[in-house]
Amino acid sequence: MFRLVLAEGRSLVRQRNEIEARAVELLSDLPDYQLLTTIPGIGPINAMTILAEAGDLRRFRHHRQFLKFCGMDLATVQSGMFRGQSRISKYGNARLRRTLWMAGQTAVLKRTNSFRDKFERYISKDRHNAHLRRKAYTAIAVKMARTVHAVVNHGKPYRPFFEGVSPGGRTSL
Repeated sequence: MFRLVLAEGRSLVRQRNEIEARAVELLSDLPDYQLLTTIPGIGPINAMTILAEAGDLRRFRHHRQFLKFCGMDLATVQSGMFRGQSRISKYGNARLRRTLWMAGQTAVLKRTNSFRDKFERYISKDRHNAHLRRKAYTAIAVKMARTVHAVVNHGKPYRPFFEGVSPGGRTSL
């Protein structure tokens, strides 16, 4: 039984690799695809899924519109004087939300980038609190969505950390 399960797993890995190779072959000429693959955590399949599910990201003028499309906008349940907690609405594209969630989890595992820094800051109070970690992963997925939108809209590759211009005119690290 173990060998059958192992053979099935290997077959699935082979199929995934074939899909990834085909995606690279077909999409490598698209500028949006090239920009998306510069973001940590987004590989060929995630980039293909984002482009397929979201379409042209330039149609969203503001990142909040894209977050609402993904179902990552905040919603609060209210009735009369009662006001509940704010949570993500989940009234958007579930496949896109899942893809951004998985890309965020992968980005957190990379060595150094702004996604990992934000995750580390978020869980620094209690590293073993599962609820806090889940909230941190949600925050990372939202940041991933904002980054995807910005990279495609501005047409510039992802930069791991923002380097602003200092008052003297030089870029600071």
